[in-house]
Amino acid sequence: MEKMRARRVALDNKGGNREVFWRPQDGETTIRIVPTPAGDPFRDYWLHYNLGNNPGFLSPKKNFGEEDALDGFIRKLYKEGTEESIKMAKSLSARQRFYTSVVVRGEEDKGVRVWSFGKMAYEKLLNLILNPEYGDITDSETGTDLVIRYGKPAGASFPQTEITPRRRPSPLCEDGAQCAEWLDSIPDFDSLFNRKTPEEVEAILDEYLSGNADDNSSDNVEKYSVESGDSVDKAFSELLS
Repeated sequence: MEKMRARRVALDNKGGNREVFWRPQDGETTIRIVPTPAGDPFRDYWLHYNLGNNPGFLSPKKNFGEEDALDGFIRKLYKEGTEESIKMAKSLSARQRFYTSVVVRGEEDKGVRVWSFGKMAYEKLLNLILNPEYGDITDSETGTDLVIRYGKPAGASFPQTEITPRRRPSPLCEDGAQCAEWLDSIPDFDSLFNRKTPEEVEAILDEYLSGNADDNSSDNVEKYSVESGDSVDKAFSELLS
């Protein structure tokens, strides 16, 4: 029955349940990275943000090598080379995010969740894992809990994440059945996001460009494909006019 409950949790996670994500709150939180059968606890994806009211979505180009209109438009913005075009290109460019499965101490009843973080936190975690003094911090028997201190220091523009390992190793959990359930309910990272086709991304970009053009030109912004350089030029000119 414990195995079946674990499968039920895993199925719920694959359904895109946003509660599966965990993010640190201001202050101090203790977590434990859950080991994966593949041995590598980390996954990374490239996501586009800031495209109208759309939530972040996977970049067809960066993640899957598929040519798409958004990638072509971003390259066009960089090529234009103006301050405004480069600023927009940076805003629309895909950003790399890293993911790992964690159990939050004090919230074990919520099961295994996914922590999303940036490159700096990823580098800190890698340094800990590669540090021979700690060994495998993800090991379910002899691993190490991590203290996450999150917040915006005085004078800083953005919050910062400090990661400190506990002094002593500890088991993932004391209950063997609970551990088995957690290990069997690690979310399928690939199914946490809706993968959009290049055509869907093109439609999102068309809508975004139409919304950003001024009232006199919004009806004239052409749809375009990766191969249609003239249409890219047209959309680019409309957007910056």
